[in-house]
Parts: sequence; structure tokens; C-alpha cells
Amino acid sequence: MGDDGGMSQAGGASGGRAGTAGPATPAKRGRTPSADVERELLAAAEAVLAREGPGGLTVRAVAAEAGIAPMGVYNRLGGKDGLVDELLIRGFDRLRATLEAALADTGEAGMRGRFVACGLSYRKFALENPHFYGIMFEQPTKRETDNPEVGEHADATFGALVRAVELAAAANVIAAPDPVEAAMQIWSAVHGAVTLELKGMVLSPDPQYTYRSLLDTLIRGLAPR
Repeated sequence: MGDDGGMSQAGGASGGRAGTAGPATPAKRGRTPSADVERELLAAAEAVLAREGPGGLTVRAVAAEAGIAPMGVYNRLGGKDGLVDELLIRGFDRLRATLEAALADTGEAGMRGRFVACGLSYRKFALENPHFYGIMFEQPTKRETDNPEVGEHADATFGALVRAVELAAAANVIAAPDPVEAAMQIWSAVHGAVTLELKGMVLSPDPQYTYRSLLDTLIRGLAPR
């Protein structure tokens, strides 16, 4: 979750002339720095999203959660669209970091193990952040096609999957003459699997086992001939 911004104070007490016991000037409370206000709003937005889902993500709800006037959301983030954009950026960055961390974990048994761990981390992110996953990949709140900056972060996340495919291919775990095409096929499969699980539509008794078996099937299907 985002950091809670602190409040700053400016000014201080000043007495009268030297040697004169004059009343102290009350300390004046400074304005909260813009960056801190944005952090508070985004932390509040995450809290609202996690508690109430995308449908509850309104300017009024976020402002109330942050203890800030609704106009602050418009002034700092441009309203709901800007708020959602910032959450999307956070979500894609976190998913990318999750994939990259799994891929870099040398504790896994070889490149195949790291490749599988990367796939498992995708499911883990989705299950632990269902509402984030929802706004990232489902309409009507998905906006990466509307905002180039959000699109850049989304593309970087897909790029992490492409990199995983390239490394797995280099280690002869899979064959991927076109890493982007292979990554798209893999993403289509794992996204479908976790979406079904999030909607409670997995009919097998052990969704985790089913998902792991899906990864094994994908690797066999992409294995070098």
C-alpha cells in the first residue's frame, strides 16, 4: 500500500522584546506538501478499493477516507480518471516487480523452476490483490489505452513476461522463436485461469494444483522439438 504522507508544521513562537514577557505567537500549521497529499489520497484509494471494490472507488469515498475535501482529488489528481490511472500504474509496477523477483530467485531449481515460479507469482498477485487485478484487466475502469503513461507501465509488465520467455528459451526449457508471441500465448492461458478462479468458476477440487498443472502443460507444449 502507499505511504501515508505526514503533516508539516511551519512557524514558531516569538516573544516580545528582549526581557519583556510578551505573549507567544501561536505556531502556524503549514500546508501539507502536494506530494504528501497525493500519497495520502492514493493510500486512501487503495484502502477503498480493497474494501469496497472498483464500484466503491469514487472521489467522495476516497476523499472521506483520506480526510481531505473532494476538491483535493480534482486539484491533485484530476478527479476519478486520474485517481484510477495512478492506481493502475501502481498495480502494473507491483505485478512487474513480482514477476521479476520470481525470475531472479536463484533458489529455484534451474531456469525451469524459475519460469514456473514466475507463473505461480502471477496467480499469487491476482489472488492477493483481486480488486487491483480487476481494475488492471477488466472494464469499465481499465484505462491504459486512454493514458499513454499507464500504457507504458502496462507494456513494461508484459515486457517482464517476454524476458522470462527469452531466458527460458535460452536455457532450452521452451522453444520461442518469437518471444512476444509465446509470451502472449502464455499470458492468455494464465490470465484465463486466474480469472476463472477469481470468479469462483474452477470446477476441479484443487485450483492450485490445476494451475500448476497448466504451467506444466504450457511448458510441454512449448518444449523444443
